Amino acid sequence: MRILTLPSNQMFDYVFTGKFKAPTADWKHEHFYLAEYELFVMTEGTLYLSYNQENFTVNSGEYLLLPPCNSWRQGFKSAYSSFYWLHFATPPLTESTSEVFTLPQQGNIPKLEKMVVLMKQLQDEVKNHYPTLALNAMTTSVITELYGQLYLNAPVNTKTSNQKQIYSDIIDYIQLNLHRNIKISEIAAHFGYNEKYLSHLFADITGVPLKQFILSRKMDSANFMLTDTNKPISDIAKELGFSDNHNFSRAYKSFTGLTPSEYRNAFSKRMLFHK
Repeated sequence: MRILTLPSNQMFDYVFTGKFKAPTADWKHEHFYLAEYELFVMTEGTLYLSYNQENFTVNSGEYLLLPPCNSWRQGFKSAYSSFYWLHFATPPLTESTSEVFTLPQQGNIPKLEKMVVLMKQLQDEVKNHYPTLALNAMTTSVITELYGQLYLNAPVNTKTSNQKQIYSDIIDYIQLNLHRNIKISEIAAHFGYNEKYLSHLFADITGVPLKQFILSRKMDSANFMLTDTNKPISDIAKELGFSDNHNFSRAYKSFTGLTPSEYRNAFSKRMLFHK
């Protein structure tokens, strides 16, 4: 897989952004020239895109980053898809560029919900006519958030293979059961470990207490649903395993400093494209 190198000592230049939702399953990406970088963040369906003599298949929960190369991009297969997209530019890398970071051209997004929230925040700033400096800073935040997620999700060499497997299994279990009120004792029993030992092991691997991690994943999902859907807050509370709307709102405000309604209203402007 191709690895892209980007400068790390300066902000990126915002070009334009939006959210796309295919009108039908017969949609195919049109033939467009690409003069700058383009980031795709897939939220639904599959995108089939050809660029620079290479075909890419991008599924929900994945990203694709295309570099400028004086080429055209176009769909090579029809399918329903929905995604956020962002065009940005960077100064060309030279021999004197000393501070850089790298990103795989395509991959899974460890925390899709958080990426979507940042993309939505950028759109909100565009719609509210924020100055160029703010748009460039937010664009840089989106790209470096992806880099940070991939960096933190990379295997930790100092941990044993058994510890890495336990960590991965716990993450998968939490994600599959976000719709319930997950107890640490339940996770420990499921994997056959002592509750205190498992909590200590997870905190040692991640630096975050297991209970706090579960809540943070629920809040990431809540942020996603509050900004990317029109679901009633009561439905969101149920989908995340809270007994009622009041308990959800109280937990949400304690975690974010805002009520769910305040957060949703803060990012209420949407830039939706159907072409």
